[in-house]
Amino acid sequence: MNPKEYRYTQEHEWVCPESGKVGITDYAQSQLGDVVFLDLPAPSTQVEQFKKMGEIESVKAVSDLFAPVSGEVLEINQIAIDEPGLVNQNPCGDGWLARLKLSKISELDALMDSDKYDEFIARSGEEDSE
Repeated sequence: MNPKEYRYTQEHEWVCPESGKVGITDYAQSQLGDVVFLDLPAPSTQVEQFKKMGEIESVKAVSDLFAPVSGEVLEINQIAIDEPGLVNQNPCGDGWLARLKLSKISELDALMDSDKYDEFIARSGEEDSE
């Protein structure tokens, strides 16, 4: 379900190291419910790893978006801003949020690969059911 080539945060964001695209995971969108609004940083904004870079609003709540890596915002996904439901439909594909020029490749080491992220979600689910 989660692309193998992506890296993941404990806050349920992903980054594709090859393209620099970032977004939220399928698990995150399922927890949020229907996404209705995105507040994303403007191109040329500098973002820092694990720091707030925007907000995502759903029918349930407003949640902060955190940058999985540091870098410069090269572009935002205007289609997702115009049609926020795209984030629910395809969060790891067409529903990407921003594309970054990564400034510190070494920061990828602080993120989980897809297998570790799957384990992390499974543990989170177990805690929720206790």
